[in-house]
Amino acid sequence: MVPWRREECTLEHASSNNAAGPHAGPDVGDPTPTDPQEWATGRLLFAVARRIEREWNAHLGQWDLNHAGFPVLMHLLAGPRSQRVLAEESGVTEQTMSRVVARLERSGYVTRTDDPTDRRRRAVAITATGREAGLAAARRRPAEELATRGLDDAQVAALRDALLALLETLPRTPHDEG
Repeated sequence: MVPWRREECTLEHASSNNAAGPHAGPDVGDPTPTDPQEWATGRLLFAVARRIEREWNAHLGQWDLNHAGFPVLMHLLAGPRSQRVLAEESGVTEQTMSRVVARLERSGYVTRTDDPTDRRRRAVAITATGREAGLAAARRRPAEELATRGLDDAQVAALRDALLALLETLPRTPHDEG
């Protein structure tokens, strides 16, 4: 059973069934155009974000890091924290943070020790190797080049202005990073 078929979402099908609603009428068009020039802005943003994330993960992979572990190292540069605090700062669950910390620990980037103020908790601290890897991966130039490749200075400035405007208008959630 196919819950959605492309031919069911064409303008002809919508008008022949007298469809009503926000997506009915002459502007329905092809819901899955292959030409990016025809994509909705949200789809363009999502596609670009996915590509940048793939390249960013490849960049971080040089240090056996990924998009989940890297921000944890950045938080730990300020000093040891509990997994609970790291989870809150990263906008993930404690269970997810436990897996992220375990991976960083296997890589030798963090250590977990008993929290001296609460025996039920473990303190996570960055190691010298983790500090070195995190700082190397954090260099602004590679990250900026991944996100702005092919754009001139004016386009980069316009992109930044548009993204900052979007950030200002979109509601924040507990899972927002940055």
